[in-house]
Amino acid sequence: MARLAYLGTPDAAVPPLEALVHAGHDVALVVTRRDARRGRGGRPAPSPVKRAATELGLRVSDQLDDVLDAGAELGVVVAYGRLVPARVLNALDLVNVHFSLLPRWRGAAPVERAILAGDDTTGVSLMRLDDGLDTGPVLATRRVAIEPGEHASVLRARLAVVGAGMLVELLDEGVDKVPPGRPQEGQATYAAKIDPGELCLDWTRPATELERVVRLDRAWTTFRGARLRVLDAGARPGDDAVALGSRPGTLDGTAVTTGSGVLELRVVQSASGRPVDAQAWARGARLAPGERLGGPEEGHR
Repeated sequence: MARLAYLGTPDAAVPPLEALVHAGHDVALVVTRRDARRGRGGRPAPSPVKRAATELGLRVSDQLDDVLDAGAELGVVVAYGRLVPARVLNALDLVNVHFSLLPRWRGAAPVERAILAGDDTTGVSLMRLDDGLDTGPVLATRRVAIEPGEHASVLRARLAVVGAGMLVELLDEGVDKVPPGRPQEGQATYAAKIDPGELCLDWTRPATELERVVRLDRAWTTFRGARLRVLDAGARPGDDAVALGSRPGTLDGTAVTTGSGVLELRVVQSASGRPVDAQAWARGARLAPGERLGGPEEGHR
């Protein structure tokens, strides 16, 4: 069994950590982001990885340089959220679990960019970390289908489980048996971090594109001057009957006119409320004829 250092932060980094521990590996140190203010109370709270590591009885640090003295044979990185500097890369071999089929979607938001691009397939890549942006040699890949209408949170959770199994397989015979990896092949694409403005629904865009934005789990619009989150919705790309003669953003019950087709709202949430069924929301709002949802201009005033 291997003596490891583990670098990770969000929920998606928890299954690989738990899998390594349950497989019998000695996780000497877990490095994660420092406690951050979360939720409405604004009180400092640990990252999901810190919570999991504490429950597993593992040593936890928010100082990356602590891995240099951990006595680890190998470092494992899963959605850590920070670049690993050269001083650490030179001192310890690191394997990264990346949620795409490299070299497609290198960077910070591979799951989100795959959904926005309309990809029907993604996957998990295990790679050796180098000083580039997800450019290291690939150790293993596994292809995963993106289900129709699947949200980023659900897809990311599935990929995390796949990646956990791949890690355990990779280290089954020890660190010495981990191969050098192969160079990445094919056209590289880059998954830049999602800008908050990209999550504001622009009703002049086609319904199919807006549905993809909603699937990122943070989409929003405005209604009567207040922010309204759209938590779930489905595109009706060929259904223009409601949209005929209407401006983009016009509501007909839960159906919203777009630049092409109709977006059917399913679950929404007001700024001060809880998620509710969109039909119940529309009934409670008592929509006026021709009433509209706001777009980027209204949302950024």
